[in-house]
Amino acid sequence: MEATAVAYLAAGFGAGLVVLGAAFGIGKLAAAAMDASGRQPEVAPQVRVSMLIAAALIEGATFFALAICILLALK
Repeated sequence: MEATAVAYLAAGFGAGLVVLGAAFGIGKLAAAAMDASGRQPEVAPQVRVSMLIAAALIEGATFFALAICILLALK
């Protein structure tokens, strides 16, 4: 196999793992937030804000990792 083919393959696997990890993390985050809102409805707005901030941080790390995968594939 050529080096470029291996780079494309590794970047594809890396991007897939990044997306799966982010989806799993955001799913767990949303489940915990809904559980907290169901247990104490009076704190639902604060939980929602905290959930959105954490989801944005997860998405930011995901986009960074995807950019790294793209840069490795194009190198």
